[in-house]
Amino acid sequence: MNRPTREELAAARDRLVPDVGGPGLRVLFCGINPGLWSAATGHHFARPGNRFWPVLHAAGFTPRRLAPDEEGELPAYGLGITNVVARASARADELTREEYQSGGRVLAAKVERWQPGWLAVVGVTAYRSAFGRRNAKVGRQEELMGGSGVWVLPNPSGLNAHWSLESMAAEYGRLRVAAERTD
Repeated sequence: MNRPTREELAAARDRLVPDVGGPGLRVLFCGINPGLWSAATGHHFARPGNRFWPVLHAAGFTPRRLAPDEEGELPAYGLGITNVVARASARADELTREEYQSGGRVLAAKVERWQPGWLAVVGVTAYRSAFGRRNAKVGRQEELMGGSGVWVLPNPSGLNAHWSLESMAAEYGRLRVAAERTD
């Protein structure tokens, strides 16, 4: 995957990155929104330094570390990716409260339609903002969404430095074990 130029990154603002997956997934991972790097390349969690792909492998979801441009292989493992807010931005703090809430409604409808075993929201702030769950913490949530279990995971962004690769892999691994129990 080539490194996008500054011009390509700037042109990627507000661009959409297509979902990966569909009905019957074991786990639907849900990011906050695509970053400019992801929008410029057309692949989720594409920015170098984002730990999603290494963590996914370290947690046992994939037999090897996939690259962002291999995201199309995820459905074969029962996995998919979407976002709370569809439009790309340089930073999540550029998103409005209304975008989070609207995105939460769209996400809930998607979960109802696709019926994954688990919805895994990567980022507790995104989950709190989209669904009004001010006190939510990382881990399994009590409520279901459209019949699917809900798990909040640490955000794999390299900016989320207080979660190490190992501690994130352990939390993602807890979700994997739960997903295997419901297979």
